[in-house]
Amino acid sequence: MVRAMLVLGIETSCDETAAAVVEDAPAADKRIRSTLVLSQLAEHRPYGGVVPEIAARAHLEHLDSLIARALDAAGVSLGDLAGVAATGGPGLIGGVMVGVMEAKAIAYARGLPFVAVNHLEGHALSARLTDDVAFPYLLLLVSGGHCQLLAVEGVGTYRRLGTTIDDAAGECFDKGAKLLGLGYPGGPAIEQAARSGHVARFPLPRPLLGRPGCDFSFSGLKTALAETVRRQGSLDDRARADLAASLQAAIVDCLLDRTAHAAAAFTARHGRGHALVAAGGVAANAMLRPRLSKLASDWNLRFVVPPPALCTDNAAMIAWAGVERLKLGLTDTLDFAPRPRWPLDPAAASARSR
Repeated sequence: MVRAMLVLGIETSCDETAAAVVEDAPAADKRIRSTLVLSQLAEHRPYGGVVPEIAARAHLEHLDSLIARALDAAGVSLGDLAGVAATGGPGLIGGVMVGVMEAKAIAYARGLPFVAVNHLEGHALSARLTDDVAFPYLLLLVSGGHCQLLAVEGVGTYRRLGTTIDDAAGECFDKGAKLLGLGYPGGPAIEQAARSGHVARFPLPRPLLGRPGCDFSFSGLKTALAETVRRQGSLDDRARADLAASLQAAIVDCLLDRTAHAAAAFTARHGRGHALVAAGGVAANAMLRPRLSKLASDWNLRFVVPPPALCTDNAAMIAWAGVERLKLGLTDTLDFAPRPRWPLDPAAASARSR
């Protein structure tokens, strides 16, 4: 009898401490046995962004107990595991080191395989856990630190079609919310304020809109927002809502334009009938999702986006990436060095050099 594969996942790349257990059973649905995320929002909110030293200390303080709780919630022990997976990068190096060292210790003590997961690969493969998406598929990976369009052709096989030449979309949301005095994290704050805003009052630019290629740029949009805020002086609630609506619309327009170019490139190579997957924290935006769904339909692509809890940083996606790699015999040695930078497509040229 073939046993189910149970993998513990650990995620500590930014400001969420997370642990999860995922199961892949023969002739049965893959499932998340447990997934726990300890947010550090309260610790970082006074600074308007993530402070690396605070994040690393919080991971160190809470990770042991969170793993114990995740195992307990899954109804398993360390002896039931087939392997341990942890985010090995990219991310804030202090936090990544905490998770990697914890996973290595468990793997060594229990004689288990260790898998160092690229955080971006965790996002990239999450739709295969939730929706059983087949390779190849087009991925829009959009979060606070990353903004990329990738052809996902297999585990470990990624062809980058576009990336940001400066800031990520999620960073633009965060900095925009800080400029408008809306708090942290910026994405949900901007989305909430924009619901009562009038998008046409403050026209903001759409960098690279309509230009060839699939790369993104959001630095100029941030600058335009800052200059608009400066000209306005003090902001009342109406102005904040209108600026939030304009910023959100500009970001979404840019994401849609670049994704349409990527869909053309992807379908020219792979044909239609595959999937467009959106992942990362910004993929939870309620304005973005329906427009991406329409774009996917226009290109005869199935639109897939994981549930919001699996779009933001979590350990279930890391555990699932560990499952996928273990099934292919892709494990790592205990001398693996955490990586602050780790591109999914190392052969892709830097967008800044193009």
